[in-house]
Amino acid sequence: MSRFDWLSEYMARLQDEHVLVRHGTASRLAPAHVLEIDAEDWGRAGQEASAFGCRWAGVWADQSGDELAIFCLLEYEGDYLILSTFLPLATPLLPSHTPYYPAADRPERYVQDMYGIVFADHPDARRWIRHQAWPEGSYPLRHDFPVAGHAELGETPPDDKYSFTRVQGAGVYEIPVGPVHAGIIEPGHFRFQAVGETVISLEERLGYTHKGIEKIALDRDPHALARLAGRVSGDSTVAHTWAACQAMERAAGFTPPARALALRAVLAERERISNHLGDIGAICNDVGFAFAIYQFSRLREIWQRRSAELFGHRLMMDVIVPGGLATDPGPGALAVLPDEHRVLRTELATLFDILDDHPSLDDRLLSTGCLKPETARQFGCLGYVGRASGQGFDVRHHNPYAPYDRLAVKVPVFEQAGDVTARMQVRMQEILVSLDLVENLLKELPEGDICREMPVAADNAEGIGCVEGWRGEIFTYVRFGQAGRIARFFPRDPSWFNWPALERIVLENIVPDFPVCNKSVNGSYSGQDL
Repeated sequence: MSRFDWLSEYMARLQDEHVLVRHGTASRLAPAHVLEIDAEDWGRAGQEASAFGCRWAGVWADQSGDELAIFCLLEYEGDYLILSTFLPLATPLLPSHTPYYPAADRPERYVQDMYGIVFADHPDARRWIRHQAWPEGSYPLRHDFPVAGHAELGETPPDDKYSFTRVQGAGVYEIPVGPVHAGIIEPGHFRFQAVGETVISLEERLGYTHKGIEKIALDRDPHALARLAGRVSGDSTVAHTWAACQAMERAAGFTPPARALALRAVLAERERISNHLGDIGAICNDVGFAFAIYQFSRLREIWQRRSAELFGHRLMMDVIVPGGLATDPGPGALAVLPDEHRVLRTELATLFDILDDHPSLDDRLLSTGCLKPETARQFGCLGYVGRASGQGFDVRHHNPYAPYDRLAVKVPVFEQAGDVTARMQVRMQEILVSLDLVENLLKELPEGDICREMPVAADNAEGIGCVEGWRGEIFTYVRFGQAGRIARFFPRDPSWFNWPALERIVLENIVPDFPVCNKSVNGSYSGQDL
């Protein structure tokens, strides 16, 4: 099927439901197609998109004077569709997509907290990101809210009035976990209801690492925004920075040099390999198989040291910049990588054989933390969480961007398993796919510049970035204001859709298996909290 061959059928369905498309454009936010509709039709457009089979992939708002522009990202067969509408700032009321898309639940509540938009038929009116850091009636992403907040209000009170869902019944008890944890990890609260050792309900409470990313992005220049994007989620610094730069470059009508694009992909695949190595060891460690974390941590450390030697930073932070790259290792430095890949492949072959044939490991991971494909589809699960449960979407394959548009990207997909073992095996296979991609990129690495100056974007120029990070699809929206400064920045991490799945994954499992279920998902607290 060619790009957007399906769109006419979807628009015909909208017409049948008397949903008026006021304007459509394929150029405003390419490669997405944008449809502008009336606010009153927002819910019906989402309902028809759900019935049609579109994946719901995000929502964001943008203030302009006394109006709020609202956008919703949808995906179908690799094509991106953006619905847009406008609301008066004084009465921002909009139908919800959550009745048709469970994935829309938390993102809509986030927009509610940050902009004051009321989603009329949303099934959950509780705040999400607000906690107690700012008073009722204050909305941080509106223009009248100061970047520094309201220091005169004094110390933030404890958030002890949040109404968790309770399960009633004989023998049911509650276990609160977090937000402060025993390990050196980010904060997040998990409220369990259990009978004996069996979990019958889990509710997450996140938002503790909210940093005001979107607010402090305002009025930055492109290079400063790229640095900020690299800190949305530190373990995904390459992917988030690339998505932000891609959005800015598209808004400015600029294409970076071919060598820079190829090396960006090398960086992204190295980031993917590094994190997967760490996760495989950590999953095994959570069930007491310490041998694996020793071995995979060692391999990851070797990998990150090489990244530091090549690109100046273990996590390759701040290497991607608007217009290209900040540094080029040069052909001599890159020439050592194929030999290192061969050594890594040899070690992985032995280690993977051990993991695939270890009865005590199988006993803890097989059939633990199952996520049905239908549930994964409803939540829009991405990356290894989605692929372990039959959801094969990968931006590199389904909506390829340079240099992946000239590479064959084949990702592993498990149609039925959906357990911890499947999520670990997806990671194992993705490491090998990434090694192949890097080797192909290095064989055909273009000569020439690694960076050119990006022209100043026009006032109100917009762009989107779509990059396959190691957790899955990262989406970014950027709008420029005057003199090439940032007027709006919205980064959407895949963790928005993988975190809710954990609440389903852990059901009917024993409480002691929660850590390994959690690690098999490994959502980013920081990437979700913004």
